[in-house]
Amino acid sequence: MSFVRACSTAEIPVGGVIPVDLGGDADIAVVNTAEGFFAIRDVCSHGEVPLSEGEVDGCTLECYMHGSRFDLRTGLPLELPATTPVPVYPVRVDGEDLYIDPDHPIDIQEQ
Repeated sequence: MSFVRACSTAEIPVGGVIPVDLGGDADIAVVNTAEGFFAIRDVCSHGEVPLSEGEVDGCTLECYMHGSRFDLRTGLPLELPATTPVPVYPVRVDGEDLYIDPDHPIDIQEQ
């Protein structure tokens, strides 16, 4: 795996989300929840808008445009109108730094 430093853990309060640019094709939203940090592609599979502008509720992220909600652990849509999953990525915390592997999305079949 090719983990890349995304940000400092201090940059994201619990319940917060920020966009990160790791280069390449994938814009990623990093979310801090009570269960830990998650990384999800920063594009709604329905509305093609940034998920990082949405609301965090537990382990879900809601798209601000049409209200689709995505499970941060799997990327699966939990609320219409989205029906297509959004890729999620492995996250590693090392001290105060957060690392993401943008090259290897998590296969939801493995969960």
